[in-house]
Amino acid sequence: MLAGTALAHGVAAGDQGYIEQTSGPQIAAFLYLGAKHMVTGYDHLLFLFGVIFFLYRMKHIAAYVTLFAIGHSTTLIAGVLFGTHASAYAVDAIIGLSVVYKALDNLGAYQRWFGFQPNTKAAVLVFGFFHGFGLATKLQEFSLSPDGLLVNLIAFNVGVELGQILALAAILIAMGYWRRTPSFGRNAFAANVALMTAGFVLFGYQLTGYFYA
Repeated sequence: MLAGTALAHGVAAGDQGYIEQTSGPQIAAFLYLGAKHMVTGYDHLLFLFGVIFFLYRMKHIAAYVTLFAIGHSTTLIAGVLFGTHASAYAVDAIIGLSVVYKALDNLGAYQRWFGFQPNTKAAVLVFGFFHGFGLATKLQEFSLSPDGLLVNLIAFNVGVELGQILALAAILIAMGYWRRTPSFGRNAFAANVALMTAGFVLFGYQLTGYFYA
């Protein structure tokens, strides 16, 4: 039962049927599917929430989100086009750990434990590669038509980025209100502990799927 529900990059049955039956360029449809995936992709949203948690200036937010988008886009398109295969459960387990990593980074754990701060921009880029590859592994399970495949993948990826902008805007609005209240300072630590816990739950969920699928 766990194996059947563990994929964080699941595609709804109706969407799966459409993906497998379509042929030729379907730009609007794949834009929609990409945006829908990002808006409902809780693993992506948790990671982005951690990334922007202590970022206040828009240029800094834009820099990190751009790095994530570059990584996500690269492995999503290349993974499908080149047929690079890996266990979707294993990749999604790493994505769960990316949430844990960012929460620990926000808590200052690496400075306290190891006496150094990892390059946060490099980490966001690297984990972006895994987030994109996670969806690529799922798409490869479907019978994708080679007719218009590249165009549809690009449209899907653009949809993902548009969905990311929409989701990020909602998160930033909520964070903006929260940061102006005294509770932000009091609960920032607890919020990142909760984020870390969610990452560990995702990791354990995917690991269970990996061993019992």
